[in-house]
Amino acid sequence: MPGTEMFVQSLRNRIRAMNVLWERAVSDLSLDQVNHHEREGVLPMAFSFSHFMRTQDQSISGPFLREPPLWLSGGWAVKIGVSLDAFGREETVEEMQHLRFSDLEAYKAYQAAVIARTAGVLETINDETLAEVLMPQLPPNMQQIFCAIVIGPGAPLRKLEVLECFIYQHGLRHMGEIEHGRALVGLQGMTS
Repeated sequence: MPGTEMFVQSLRNRIRAMNVLWERAVSDLSLDQVNHHEREGVLPMAFSFSHFMRTQDQSISGPFLREPPLWLSGGWAVKIGVSLDAFGREETVEEMQHLRFSDLEAYKAYQAAVIARTAGVLETINDETLAEVLMPQLPPNMQQIFCAIVIGPGAPLRKLEVLECFIYQHGLRHMGEIEHGRALVGLQGMTS
């Protein structure tokens, strides 16, 4: 297997494995647990679930499919009954700590749809796809995000970075929050 093919397969496998963790993480939670708010300044798991799946949805829907995110086209904010329909990138912790779900089963259905859409896109990627430039450089309001550190100053944003930074690395970061949140409500983490 040539090096680029091996890398593409590795990226597919890593994103699939990470999404398995997201599926497992929500599978045994109750609505009270996902909405648990430990104290001021601490985000509930509902925030991490909503924020990351909406990021994955947006990252796959726009750049790869040129379609609106499922969140918007499927009316998921209403179905899930989010108390705060905000993305969580520009908002403060003080604002986002109030995000709650009303219907956890609806959230699980949304998450499953996002993961299925991602899986479909992963089957279509190759090294040429990953090399496609989406922006010559990140805009000023994104210069402080993790992806800006990964690609470096003045570098283009490619589809590779969308998958690597916005989905894979971002998803693992928020999975750490989920694992901590699960511990706070008396559940185990996702890996050993």
